Amino acid sequence: MKALLFDFDGTLLDTNELIIQTFMHVLEERFPGQYSPKDCINFIGPSLKETFEQLTPNEVEEMIEKYRQWNEAHHDELVKEFEGVVPTLEQLKEQGIRLAIVSTKRKDTIEKGLNLMGAKHLFEFWIGTDDVKRVKPDPEPVLLAIDKLGVSKKDVIMIGDNYHDIEAGKNAGVKTAGVAWSLKGEQFLQQFNPDYMLQHMSDLLTIVKES
Repeated sequence: MKALLFDFDGTLLDTNELIIQTFMHVLEERFPGQYSPKDCINFIGPSLKETFEQLTPNEVEEMIEKYRQWNEAHHDELVKEFEGVVPTLEQLKEQGIRLAIVSTKRKDTIEKGLNLMGAKHLFEFWIGTDDVKRVKPDPEPVLLAIDKLGVSKKDVIMIGDNYHDIEAGKNAGVKTAGVAWSLKGEQFLQQFNPDYMLQHMSDLLTIVKES
């Protein structure tokens, strides 16, 4: 195994509370009393465009802008690192494993999170929604990352907390890993048959060693 591709939200950085509170803020203003925090869990994973095309088809850009304004203003106070993420990434990089991010966020928002984690230097690049025409589960962002790394598909794992990540990896022809700390739960992810299920970030050290 030569390269690991990571989703960002809910995989490397715990942004779940931030995302839920942001959706609650914009939806409560637009649809008072209609949505609960539990409902907002369903919106974690898809791109904002996909979500608001379903919820407010005539106000997509306006709702995205409202979402981003509140999200950015409250980002640093509501996100936190998952246990063991940065130490594991540091060890993987020391071993010569190449690391990149494939996300459905914009690049500048990914960078903000990486700076907060102190992990920006560990990744060769990050691919966001502004780099592709089609987001996960389409294979385009994963294939773009593989192309930029110049590695063979057989030497890559796509890692994430949602079905979009696993399906994008499968659609691109690479191995996949789910993370048991996904807000949607390990059992939910197992339905999509990832090659691996990480109980802790450090499991990647064993997987890389054994492959």
